[in-house]
Amino acid sequence: MNFSDLEQAALQLNDLYEQLEVKRYGRVWSTEELALGFVRDVGDLAKLIQANAGVRTINDHRTKLGHELSDCLWSIMVLANKCGVDLEAELVRNTREISEYVSGELAK
Repeated sequence: MNFSDLEQAALQLNDLYEQLEVKRYGRVWSTEELALGFVRDVGDLAKLIQANAGVRTINDHRTKLGHELSDCLWSIMVLANKCGVDLEAELVRNTREISEYVSGELAK
């Protein structure tokens, strides 16, 4: 699967979630609510990272770690889309710029 395929799958899942939100709450979540959900996922991820490092006990943390990383990536892809950000292009640009900077620092 390439980036575009992953992004499309994330957006299709978001469409399903929006249908469920309308059914349950009469409206879809705002980008602000999606961002708050993402922040909660990041908090859960931090706890799982601690468990993976051995400083917190969480049963089956390795399996849960993969799940939470995937949740965070899904949220980022959906938020980028809703905010009109071409995430793939930004990732390529940002990675290139940071690589150039770090390479320059290493060459000093």
